Amino acid sequence: QVQLVESGGGLVQAGGSLRLSCAASGSIFRRGTMGWFRQAPGKERELVATITNGGFANYADSVKGRFTISRDIAGNTWYLQMNDLKSDDTAVYYCYYALTEGHWGQGTQVTVSS
Repeated sequence: QVQLVESGGGLVQAGGSLRLSCAASGSIFRRGTMGWFRQAPGKERELVATITNGGFANYADSVKGRFTISRDIAGNTWYLQMNDLKSDDTAVYYCYYALTEGHWGQGTQVTVSS
């Protein structure tokens, strides 16, 4: 059983930074794909960034150059460093893990004020 817990959300002014963390417990075994999705009010959940066990990162075009996904050596915690935040980044951010099936965290609110 995999459990994911996000932290680090909050309120920030446009141009500011936040760092989200996702702590995983259970059967991770340093394999699989880890990532972040977000869902803004009235919109569908969308991919923000993913990183594989090999360290390959993938980003949505809207966050390239501003957000960085990383993970710790043990492989059971990953992060999303968000810089130069914009009001369009306001959403609930969910961490995600998938190997044979997908798992979601409970979400953390990020609000960017303009």
